[in-house]
Amino acid sequence: MPVYSMTGYASGQSAAGSGHPDAEPRTVGAGRLGVEIRSVNSRFLDLTFKLPEELRQHEPMLRELLTGQLKRGKVELRAAIESGAAGGIGEPSTKLLQRLNGLQDSIQAWLPTARELSVADVLRLAAGDTTTRSDWGPELSELAAKTLKGLMTSREREGARLAKMLQDHLAQLRALVAQALPLVPQLVEQQRNRFLERWQEALGASGGTPPEAAQDRALAEATAFAIRIDVAEELTRLGSHLDEIERMVKKGGEIGKRLDFLIQELHREANTLGSKSATLELTRIGVDMKVLIEQMREQVQNIE
Repeated sequence: MPVYSMTGYASGQSAAGSGHPDAEPRTVGAGRLGVEIRSVNSRFLDLTFKLPEELRQHEPMLRELLTGQLKRGKVELRAAIESGAAGGIGEPSTKLLQRLNGLQDSIQAWLPTARELSVADVLRLAAGDTTTRSDWGPELSELAAKTLKGLMTSREREGARLAKMLQDHLAQLRALVAQALPLVPQLVEQQRNRFLERWQEALGASGGTPPEAAQDRALAEATAFAIRIDVAEELTRLGSHLDEIERMVKKGGEIGKRLDFLIQELHREANTLGSKSATLELTRIGVDMKVLIEQMREQVQNIE
């Protein structure tokens, strides 16, 4: 499955004068429908609809459509009906012409001196006619589904970019782990020997030869100190977390929350590595790790 970003945008518009086959007929120039959907990252699925009064009744249908495809993100759907009057002169419907003719006959029966309607009068009245407005539901459903498909394509494309970035950062972190691993046994042995040397120097300065009990105590404390600065366990856990992140990125799907948790674990291990570090080289490696992990954390926030 692909990796989806929560960031995306898509828009669609019906052709002027078009309509869904199941919809009631509209007059030419009655308007055209436009839909746009935009989304950004969010912990949960947060839907917002901005619809004109004519489309407000279709919000439940739109909500069901979005929840069927989207799992996380702050999503805003806008829809608008653009008047067709600006694109040219609309043709009055037969029903409207019959109605105007009947009204004209009735008025002239009571007011014989009233003038007849001109072509301009009829066109002006047709422009404001609302009796032929169709049910926008079928056309809105079809256009919203098409726009949602475009949004999913946009989110998939952005998700592929994020997945590639994560793979690159995983490779860099693995390289840093590989640099740190050979340093661990050397560091432990070095610190152990240094501790013993200082202990014996201190006893030598006091003018006495350290008894066997004192030597055993020195060895035990040196060993305990070496254990405290041993970061092999942290490096092992780092490698395990990196393997799991790589597996999830390859698997795809709804992985954002799980990735966010693993990034926190990576950060915790990198912090422990830095606090235990007893050499400048390990300190540098720990800092480089934390920079990469922070960059990953920022991007993982956008993955669904």
